[in-house]
Amino acid sequence: MFNRFYPNERVALFIDGANLHAAARSLGFDIDYKRLLKHFQEQCHLIRAFYYTALVEDQEYSPLRPLVDWLDYNGFTMVTKPTKEYTDSMGRRKIKGNMDIELAIDVLEMASHLNHVVLFSGDGDFRRLVEAVQRKGVRVSVVSTIRSSPPMVADELRRQADNFIELDELSALIARQHANGQRGHGHGQQHSATAPASVEAEASEADAS
Repeated sequence: MFNRFYPNERVALFIDGANLHAAARSLGFDIDYKRLLKHFQEQCHLIRAFYYTALVEDQEYSPLRPLVDWLDYNGFTMVTKPTKEYTDSMGRRKIKGNMDIELAIDVLEMASHLNHVVLFSGDGDFRRLVEAVQRKGVRVSVVSTIRSSPPMVADELRRQADNFIELDELSALIARQHANGQRGHGHGQQHSATAPASVEAEASEADAS
């Protein structure tokens, strides 16, 4: 089911961290980023793996920081920015940490060096980006899920993509494994070969509109 890549095809991954975490969580598992990277390295000529997330700067300790550091040292290109705090019209404190612009610019800048873009996001705002990259002759695969309730991928994004990769089907290859060998969700024991468990959650909280 993963024969979507051609031999010697130049591929880059663009991972919307908060969106991917939310999609995996909705399916009941955690992402093992070492396994994810290894899978795509085996499938294609992987040029880059970008990971996008916003960080809360003024906290003494951010639960995202161990993940960001691990990814930075283990083959991912990290793109981060500080979140912005604001008060909405109802007087509620909100945190804004959207990375859409950063991701879109990088995809467009990299397009001339690639044959295939793999976008880990279900955000419908990326439909026009996908269309623009396709006009440059680059294929685009979208990784998200329609098996959650509600589905995590926007219908217009799924229709625009050349390929849709169902995250639930990919989970056997990229889910964190617990000691009993089962794919797991939750705060499992960490080990040095795997990205820190359960620290992506803050990204979902920060990814406000």
